[in-house]
Amino acid sequence: MKVALIGATGFVGKALLDELLARGHDVTALVRDPAKLASRARLHVVKADVLNAEEVRAGVSGADTVISAYNAGWANPDLYNEFMRGTRAIVAGTKAAGVKRYIVIGGAGSLYAADGTQLVDSPDFPAAIYPGASAARDALNELRNETSLAWTQLSPPVAFHPGSATERTGKYRVGSDTPLSTGDGPGTISAADLAVAVVDELETPKHVGKRFTVAW
Repeated sequence: MKVALIGATGFVGKALLDELLARGHDVTALVRDPAKLASRARLHVVKADVLNAEEVRAGVSGADTVISAYNAGWANPDLYNEFMRGTRAIVAGTKAAGVKRYIVIGGAGSLYAADGTQLVDSPDFPAAIYPGASAARDALNELRNETSLAWTQLSPPVAFHPGSATERTGKYRVGSDTPLSTGDGPGTISAADLAVAVVDELETPKHVGKRFTVAW
């Protein structure tokens, strides 16, 4: 397929780019700094600011699917507002380009605990990541009201972070709105296997108009 990828230089985006290219898809990567991506077969790099809906529209035009691993940056002092602004611009640009399929990497904070509350609302939720997690939750709520996109959101497991394991096993378990766990605690996964789950959803859609989660 022709896939427009947003966030290709980030932690998750790099794994997505590798998985997409390994499976033979043609990828257009929208990045602010094209120099950060080396030339590769079937990779086309477009300089774009994803806070600008028109630049997104131009960059994703002609794609079969847009995959977004956008992150405004955990150290961003205006993380919540920029996350929402970027997400809305990506959605608007995707719609303006006439692309119907949209897959987005969300956050684990919007998953539900056993008592029905969302993890991001827990009193012991880490304050340092609350703005980003709160924005990801609000972005999902907006996406659920979206009627013109065939959207899917993947929320990573609770223990997923840049220090997670790196191996690609090609295996994972699937959940819906509650976090997956192991016998020892919250579930995790590598970025490589998270990417496997995303590209599996791209190739064989099972969660259109839904959010799902994965873990080993």
